[in-house]
Amino acid sequence: MKFNLKVYCEKTRLKDIRDFITEKLKAYTQDELEINQMVLAVDEVCANLIIHSNYCNANEAINLEVEVNEKGVIFEITDQGKKFNFKEYKEPSLQEVVKARKKGGIGLMLVQRIMDKVEFSSKEKRNVCTLYKQFSK
Repeated sequence: MKFNLKVYCEKTRLKDIRDFITEKLKAYTQDELEINQMVLAVDEVCANLIIHSNYCNANEAINLEVEVNEKGVIFEITDQGKKFNFKEYKEPSLQEVVKARKKGGIGLMLVQRIMDKVEFSSKEKRNVCTLYKQFSK
């Protein structure tokens, strides 16, 4: 089953995304921890796109497609903002982040730990982040 949600690039819309994902996943898995982890991962990607790719411009939007079945889920998040080059991403050292008391910078690391697979691609002006997760049960 596929579900779609379009939100404008305002931080206040992140709650809409979290609620949407929670509602859709609850029909397929009762594992609250797993649902909360996936909500966190998608929220992190969407927050990055809203803030860093689209600069909180309410005239821009991100689209979230959720394809879910009894085995797992695929999240496809698209926007037309600034491109993110995932190949250049270097995971930070957690010890250095803590030592420097740096706020932020570990979101993608968290997303990669939660999801089974994370992909970023860009074609013309369309950026796509695809997240894959198999249900544990």
